[in-house]
Amino acid sequence: MSGLLARHRNIIDFALSSLLRRKAKNISLLAVYTLIVIIIASCMLFINALKQEAAAVLKDAPDMVVQKMVAGRHDLMPVSRGEVIGGITGVRGVTARLWGYYYDAVTRANYTLTVSDGGQPAPGSIYIGSAIARLTGFSQGDLMPLRTYKGESKLLQVVRVLPAEAEIVSADLIVLSEKDFRELFNFPAGFATDLAVSAGNPLELATIAAKIVHQFPDTRPIMKSEMLRTYDSIFDWRGGMIVVMFAVAVLAFIIFAWDKASGLSAEERREIGILKSIGWETADVLLLKFWEGAIISLTAFLCGATVAYCHVFFFSASLFEHALKGWAVLYPQFRLAPSINAYQLTILFFLTVVPYTAATIIPSWRSATVDPDSSMR
Repeated sequence: MSGLLARHRNIIDFALSSLLRRKAKNISLLAVYTLIVIIIASCMLFINALKQEAAAVLKDAPDMVVQKMVAGRHDLMPVSRGEVIGGITGVRGVTARLWGYYYDAVTRANYTLTVSDGGQPAPGSIYIGSAIARLTGFSQGDLMPLRTYKGESKLLQVVRVLPAEAEIVSADLIVLSEKDFRELFNFPAGFATDLAVSAGNPLELATIAAKIVHQFPDTRPIMKSEMLRTYDSIFDWRGGMIVVMFAVAVLAFIIFAWDKASGLSAEERREIGILKSIGWETADVLLLKFWEGAIISLTAFLCGATVAYCHVFFFSASLFEHALKGWAVLYPQFRLAPSINAYQLTILFFLTVVPYTAATIIPSWRSATVDPDSSMR
């Protein structure tokens, strides 16, 4: 066992010295190889981290949201239906929710306006997200003008700027009282935007949803699991927006692998011939080339994955964050919680390290089986 380890150690030492003799070529190869891994790994880590953030945000979401549909569109929900739904077996509670979107023509941004169940501001007062505060310049105590659906201007006092720690969910948020919400949108009394339904047993949600649709055929129940799948699909689709960058990276990797597989340089063939002439076996030569490829590919993989980790979790993936976060004007500033998907890293390893390492062995085997005199000539 010690003899086998000593053999590999000696071959690795020789492989390192062989790589250093061609350091200009190998450093440039390593740099481009590492860049390929950085691009691919950054995309994979960023999308996975956003999915984890979405799952954390939806953790406190209602078990089910019930919307009323008219001509395939979301319509106002009569609050009276909440009492009927609350009487269905398995339903623990029903809450009427008031929320909507407001377009600010000055900043050209869309705000999300909502009435909070857990302590809403007094009439005439609002809470605003920190991203809105940065964009508009409003701070605590300022009067913020909003235009009602009747065409009138309504001044609301900012009494609180929501903390930056919650910016991922409150960046574009304005919390106001029910009275101000109904005046702003000319929202009729007795109606809500939708109904939030909580169930005692999550396994009964499908049955509850079926009973709601049977009772009110014009409604659409949306379960929490469906919301999470929607977010996953959105982030996967947005990940496709940088497919060009991904394709270029893969194409560059294929070119490098093909360059290795297409043949060795004259200097490398001569080196193999010399090693064969002094007594090296074909297996030793293949082991040497295997370790040369493994050293380059593993170094590129480890460096690329480390840089990608820092790029995503310390610099918020600044290269393509706007393409994947999805906010048009109001970009939240938040640091993603470190999240590593071992399955994705394993796929990345086998897509980058294994093919390149294998590609270094094929031409080496061809040269190692040729007569040493021919290789040296």
